[in-house]
Parts: sequence; C-alpha cells; structure tokens
Amino acid sequence: MIFRLELVTVPVSDVDRAKAFYVDRAGFDVEQDVRVDDTHRFVELMPPGSPCSIALTTGYIDAAPGSIQGLQLNVDDADAAHAFLRDRGVEVSAIETYPWGRFCFFSDPDGNRWSVHEPVQRA
Repeated sequence: MIFRLELVTVPVSDVDRAKAFYVDRAGFDVEQDVRVDDTHRFVELMPPGSPCSIALTTGYIDAAPGSIQGLQLNVDDADAAHAFLRDRGVEVSAIETYPWGRFCFFSDPDGNRWSVHEPVQRA
C-alpha cells in the first residue's frame, strides 16, 4: 500500500484574499478554482516544484481560519527562498540556523504558519 500526501486544506476566512496572497506573493500556481454552487468553492494551489498542493475552500471543512501551524516547504537554498518571499512582499522572519537545517518563517493573512526549510546537506 502506498499513501501519497498530495493535498492539504488550509483554512482561511476569505478565499480571494488568501488566493491573492499565495499566488501573487508566495508564488504558488493555480491548479483549479471551481465554484460548485453558491456555498461551495474549491481552489487548488501548487507551491513551485512541490508534489503536494494546498486547497482553499468554502463550504467543505469546519476549521478555524489560521488554525494550521507547522506547514513546511523544503528548499535547496534558504537565502534564495527568503529573498524571493521578501521581494514579493511577504513578511518573512530572519533565517535561523539549527543542527538540522536553516529556516525562515511566514504566515498567510489568516495566521496559518509556514516554515521554509533548507535541510542540512549530508556528505
């Protein structure tokens, strides 16, 4: 049995505002934006280079906006990722270094918290 994590729903209060943040600032790509009816909408966004997408929805889940913490994007170069986000207007923390890698952090407009991780290169 193979289980592939391919989509994570991120709870937001305003799908249009969140979509604009993730696309215009964080650089995610729109995979689909479907209005099923007046109360249901499904927006799928893909981080560049990721096999896992995120969903911004209305009418599908009952989770408080901003309640997701610890989402992680892995990158090859934390400095480049930090500059990319900063240059696009994302409020991103300074890069922090730990024995297990280098990190910076940002939140979406609802407070869903992301880490950007450059893993330690093994010899």
